[in-house]
Amino acid sequence: MLKRVLLGICAAAAMSSGVTTTASAEDVTYLLPAPLSLPAFGPFVLAKQRGYFKAEGLDITFQVAKGGVDVAKQVGAGNAVVGGGIGDTSIIVRPNGIPVKAVAVLGGGALMQLVLDKDKNLHTVKDLKGKTVTVLAYQDTTYFALLGMLASQGMTKDDVNAQAAGPVNVWKLFLSGQSDAFASTPDWTALVMGAKKNIEVIPSDSLFKSMAQAIIASDETIQKNPQLIQKIVTATLKGMKDIMADPAGAAADFVKATPELAGKEEFVTLSFQLYNKYVYGGQKVLGEMDEARLSALQDFYVKEGLVKSKTAVKDLYTNQFVK
Repeated sequence: MLKRVLLGICAAAAMSSGVTTTASAEDVTYLLPAPLSLPAFGPFVLAKQRGYFKAEGLDITFQVAKGGVDVAKQVGAGNAVVGGGIGDTSIIVRPNGIPVKAVAVLGGGALMQLVLDKDKNLHTVKDLKGKTVTVLAYQDTTYFALLGMLASQGMTKDDVNAQAAGPVNVWKLFLSGQSDAFASTPDWTALVMGAKKNIEVIPSDSLFKSMAQAIIASDETIQKNPQLIQKIVTATLKGMKDIMADPAGAAADFVKATPELAGKEEFVTLSFQLYNKYVYGGQKVLGEMDEARLSALQDFYVKEGLVKSKTAVKDLYTNQFVK
């Protein structure tokens, strides 16, 4: 009885002094723009599944927002510590007063690839003149990348029939032959490959330097709690390294964490292989933002009227957590 009383006193003292196993600074909400089961979120999921966040003293809870812009809004408002976005998310939202930065970029490639139907004798961007191209949405960065690819060939959106189809129909309409090409990501490209569709894949950054995914955080959190951001970035980049080193092994653990994908290890492995091929490579320092690339991208967005004004490039990102 005395032992139980003493243990109770010690526990109460610890709680009163603020020392708990889940201190407030360690409970982190990680906001994602789409469901966790997408292989796109492999680095985040693996970092949790393999204990990398835990090793940093973090208890991560993933929540899903309504797309990348909503992630930025919630992170900027302090409703989540960090979120998943694209390297150019801050270009789009900062002119609207949303104070977020990219704190790590998940690869030196681009998230978007343009996928064309080779059975229709389509091989290049110029072949798409007058053709139907499905996109996720007109306010999505994959659509902006399509515009950049068209511009690189002296074309505009008026040269194609771009249709916003949503996250499922964007690739299903292509598979059924109702669209001639689509603005894809490695996840969707893997689905189309799995259906044995005869395709041409053009990485967007072979013609237009769009960007990979990124971790975004608010100016306030970066300033007031940089140690927390450092821990999150370190753990997430470890997850990305694992995918780069062993896609099949990473896929197995990813499926363990997302049981709705049970039996689909082959699809996840192919997705990870495509992320390695098109997205994750090409950085001298893993996670580092390419300022010149970001600046050129912002210039294009302003020129095309996709954002209303420029932001000082140094306010769009920081590399302090990847060096």
